[in-house]
Formats: sequence, structure tokens, C-alpha cells
Amino acid sequence: MPTLPKSLFWSRRDTAGSEHAIFDDARGLTARGVAQAAEPVPHTCRYELSTDEGWASLRLAVEVEGAGWSRGLKLERRDGQWRATTSEQGDLDAALVAAGHPPAGLPGIEDASRLGDAIDVDLGGSPLTNTLPIRRLGLRDADDGTSHRITVAWVLVPSLVVLPAVQSYTLVGPERVRYASEGFTAELEIDPEGYVLRYPGLAERAAHRPGYL
Repeated sequence: MPTLPKSLFWSRRDTAGSEHAIFDDARGLTARGVAQAAEPVPHTCRYELSTDEGWASLRLAVEVEGAGWSRGLKLERRDGQWRATTSEQGDLDAALVAAGHPPAGLPGIEDASRLGDAIDVDLGGSPLTNTLPIRRLGLRDADDGTSHRITVAWVLVPSLVVLPAVQSYTLVGPERVRYASEGFTAELEIDPEGYVLRYPGLAERAAHRPGYL
């Protein structure tokens, strides 16, 4: 497995958890990451993500594992069409119900043609995937007030259910982007490269402290 030159780390603010992504963004994005969260049930999520040179998503492979269960998902986009394949072991629904949550249902999406308008993927709880539309739409260099309404392939975690979701991204000031979806709104703080520094209520990027190896 080739090494990747860059790394970012976020701490979750909505629950105990974190995300560590390593990536290369010289020509689009190639990334691998590990995210962990305590809710709705403790789980570890491992993913691989790739885009084309214009930052349009091409492939997302995800594996999520908890006590007594695991799920996998591969999403691939070719010629404007999405394909989803899934795997499952154990019983996530039983773990969710035991923890007081409703069952999640089957991973993936029954009819992938519902994702036909989606160019970006959005992995639930992952600040990294917010960068995909920010870079693809050129929001870093846009005028304040520039706004785009898009459809994404939204991957819920830990269930790995895939849904089409309508989202909007609006540049509201220097390195600030307003994200909105289905009545939810958050003002994201981003760095000059378009990566999230702070996602209110969800995650905040950890600062590197000199002297640590």
C-alpha cells in the first residue's frame, strides 16, 4: 500500500470520537481514514476515497465494525452511474435496539439510479468529505455569496445506508462556508486549502504541537 504525504486529525464534538485522514491532493484526492465514535453504538469506520482531478468522486469503500457486527460498502461512479455493493456480518440492528435506538435496515441502496444526480459522496460524521464539493465547485476562490445546490450520495454511519441528499454550500466570508441540508445549517470554518477546521457541533481539527514525534 503506497504511503500518502498529508495527514489531518479531527476530534468529535457531538460524541466521544475522532477521525484521522491521510491523503494526497496533488491531482484530485486519494485518501484513507479511520473514524471512531461512541454513538449510536461504539464503532470504528475505515474508508478509502478517490476522486478525479476535478475532485468529482469516483470511489468510496467503507468498513464499519462494532461488537458482534460489521458492515462493508463500495460505491463506484462510472459514466455518471453509481454502483453499490455491500457486505454484512453479525447483527447491527440488534446492537442498536439493545442500546435504545431504532434498527438501521440494510446497508447500501436498493436502487442506485436514485443517485444519478450525485457527483460527491458525503460520509456521515466525516469532515473530510465536506472538502469534496468545496474544491470541486471552486468555492475557495469564489466571491462572497456564491452558492451551489447539489445532490450527494450520503452514506450514513454506522449503518452504511446510502441516500440521495440535497445540500447547499455558500461562501459567506473569508474561509467560511455555510452548509445546509434538509433544515440543518452549519457555518464551517475552513483552511486555505478547503479542509474543515471547525464544524460546529460535530468536529474540530486538532492542532499539531511541535515537539511530538
